[in-house]
Amino acid sequence: MNDSVTLSVEQCRSLGVAILARHNTSAENAASVVDALIAAEIDGQSGHGLSRLPSYAAQAAVGKVDGHAAPVVQPVGAAAVRVDAGNGFAFPALAKAVDALDALVPTTGIAAAAVHRSHHFGQAGYHVERLAARGHAGLIFGNSPKAIAPWGGCRAVYGTNPIAFAAPRAGQAPLVIDLSLSKVARGKIMLAAQRGEAIEPGWALDIQGRPTTDAKAALAGTMLPMGDAKGAALVMMVEILAAALTGAQFGFEASSFFDAEGPPPGVGQLLLALNGDALSGGTLAARLETLIAAVLDQPGARLPGSRRLAGRADAASITLPRNLHDQLHALA
Repeated sequence: MNDSVTLSVEQCRSLGVAILARHNTSAENAASVVDALIAAEIDGQSGHGLSRLPSYAAQAAVGKVDGHAAPVVQPVGAAAVRVDAGNGFAFPALAKAVDALDALVPTTGIAAAAVHRSHHFGQAGYHVERLAARGHAGLIFGNSPKAIAPWGGCRAVYGTNPIAFAAPRAGQAPLVIDLSLSKVARGKIMLAAQRGEAIEPGWALDIQGRPTTDAKAALAGTMLPMGDAKGAALVMMVEILAAALTGAQFGFEASSFFDAEGPPPGVGQLLLALNGDALSGGTLAARLETLIAAVLDQPGARLPGSRRLAGRADAASITLPRNLHDQLHALA
């Protein structure tokens, strides 16, 4: 039997929206969520893709995520807003944040949005790319439920805490740099656990602090930070920016993104927009291309995100593991 099923993008979108609508989510929020998950699938980031729908639906059904939440944007300064995600999905809240910053940054030069009472925000690059598509450079920092121990410790305190940056390019798709601060995104380990696959050595430790290639043991244990001690320090910095600065829950206070148990996770994101033309005196586009040319001048070198863009060239369909396809259809 074929172990995968290929659906058109529109079939995936209809299926995803139907699942969330059936599980106590408004049509508007369902569309925002599913568009982000499909974008992740197309970009080759299936750990942030449709595999998230079963847990999203379960959480919306019991109210751990408020599928009907309407994000509230509150100005808190000439160049800053605070966004209350209302313990709903992160995607509608961050869409509101992008709109708010887009309106502010042409005048202010730099603007910030602090998002609290939020949830899993998927591909970090998805949100800053939307800023770059409107002509602004963007940075985002997000925290997540505990997964990484402090360097030298053995109990998880921090999340994997993704960060991303995007800058517009003249006549081309934005440059997007997107990374988790663990050695690998936790979503990849979750997907391996769903598929019954082993993970790479050096990604994670089990609950006893021993190296493991068992995905389920890794999910019960801790992730290893990229860059070892320096990476752990960077994880702490992002925890402060995304949670302390936004008034959100720390990773060790947040409930899981993967199940319907407990209260809402209540994590946070900090989104920054910069007017690159103003700050650079109108030279950003040219300076960026000079840097990119220097990078690509070396044989074998590639730009961050180039694989993502290659995947978009053939984006008419999405191939899902058959067990995930069957699970999704059972939820619709």
